[in-house]
Amino acid sequence: MFKIIVLVACLAVFASAQGFGGDYGHEDYHSYPKYKFEYGVKDEHTKDHKSQWEHRDGDLVKGQYTLDEADGTHRVVDYKSDHKLGFQPHVQREGHGKHPHGESYANIHQHY
Repeated sequence: MFKIIVLVACLAVFASAQGFGGDYGHEDYHSYPKYKFEYGVKDEHTKDHKSQWEHRDGDLVKGQYTLDEADGTHRVVDYKSDHKLGFQPHVQREGHGKHPHGESYANIHQHY
């Protein structure tokens, strides 16, 4: 149910950003770009945990996304972008990765 709510919210943001409900097909490419958004998913059944936020003010974009990796670690990516330096991510990984079965692929004997 939560995923459906998130999907509907994202579609609503997309629709308002595209100008739906008003002048169809008209896009103002010269307007000042400014927006904020955020979303998150925390599904205990699938263990899908992630979030994102982003702010844009003119040519400056700042944001962060997080997710739980399959190996048990938690990834956090802070980023910013502007017209001078481009996209600049800072990636952090929290925790220690582990194989779900406790066996390393390096220890598995290959038979050809």
